[in-house]
This record gives sequence, structure tokens and C-alpha cells, in this order.
Amino acid sequence: MRFMMIVKATKDSEAGKPPSRQRLEALSKFKEQLKKAGVFVAAEDLQPSANGTRLSHLDPGGKVRLTNGPFSDAEGLIAGFTLIDVRSREEAVEWALRMPDPHGLGEGEIEVREVKEM
Repeated sequence: MRFMMIVKATKDSEAGKPPSRQRLEALSKFKEQLKKAGVFVAAEDLQPSANGTRLSHLDPGGKVRLTNGPFSDAEGLIAGFTLIDVRSREEAVEWALRMPDPHGLGEGEIEVREVKEM
């Protein structure tokens, strides 16, 4: 079962402020633990929403509205993700509990979601 650990954006990540060196080292060590356990699939940070474009489907006929970032709803934005392949939701949550606070500010939020297999 694949799960995505979604790292929610903060004001700092949306401003393009990089994590501290200590935070990057802690996250790198976590990634190595995932690899050693054989559950690592992928992990990436995302550029701030100022560098993004949102596509909104407006009707069944295919009309689409394009909106360039930044997007004001920072609470729903994603700063990055880690994709893992584990046996259960419980195991995915256990790994998420081991992940260091991604922003190191005591405000990091990680959402664990199962990938829908098609």
C-alpha cells in the first residue's frame, strides 16, 4: 500500500524561506531511514505557490479558468511530500510520527493519505 505524507505549507515556505541546515540534516536522516527500511518511494519539496498555476474546471463542457499564484488559501497548500510503500495505514502513521517537524518551527503539519490504486 502506498501512502503520501503531505507536508502542509506555512507562511515561511510560501515565502520561499528554506529550512535551517539542522532541519535539512534531520530530514535527510529520516529519508535514509526510509530507504534502509525499504519503504521509500519518493520525496520532494515544492516551489511556493507564487510559482504555480491553478486550473479550475468551470463546467462539464470543458471550460477552464487558469489562475497564477500566489494563492491566498495558504492553509490548504502543500510544501512537499514523501511517498512510502508500507503494509498498512498504521505503519504509515508510525513513519509519519518519526518524521521531524518539516519546518522546525513547531507548526509543521503532515497529512497521511493512502494512494488510490487504479
